[in-house]
Amino acid sequence: MRQAEIIRKTAETDITLTLCLDGEGKGAIDTGCGFLDHMLTLFSRHGSFDLDVKCIGDTQVDYHHTAEDIAICLGDAFKKALGDMKGITRYGSFILPMDESLILTAVDISGRSYLGYDLAIPTEKVGDFDTELTREFFEAFVRHAGVTLHLKQLAGYNSHHIIEGTFKSFARTMKAAVAIDEKNKDKIPSTKGVL
Repeated sequence: MRQAEIIRKTAETDITLTLCLDGEGKGAIDTGCGFLDHMLTLFSRHGSFDLDVKCIGDTQVDYHHTAEDIAICLGDAFKKALGDMKGITRYGSFILPMDESLILTAVDISGRSYLGYDLAIPTEKVGDFDTELTREFFEAFVRHAGVTLHLKQLAGYNSHHIIEGTFKSFARTMKAAVAIDEKNKDKIPSTKGVL
């Protein structure tokens, strides 16, 4: 099983995160932020990743450190669980409708960190979650996972739907990219021989 456990403790957050890439979409998510719990739960379900997250953060300030540090841990977990990347499909993309919103997501597990972010979230908050933290989350993830990730909003006006559609599309995209290519399961998917 391709899995990883990441423990990160700072003055701002105390996080334990476990990830299994070959899971069933099960897990327990407790970030201290209801909206982020919702996003990570549906990420786990739609990606078929078993994901447990426990975070004690300085939420009396806001959710910035919590969201960013969980994304750091999630990126580290993907990188660790993928190991030498042998046999992975490497690329994934998905276009996902979420009511009036339509989100395109594409990833290359390349070892090169880049985020193309083109979401126009109309409100500053969803519940008590600052919507600008969506970008912070994905920035931290790509830096630590070592992936190129593009997120593009093709339609949408409801902030909740845009962010939820993004996390669902991201899940489906990562599921495709980490899948084992049975015809090439003993090969690194790169002409360089490394990722």
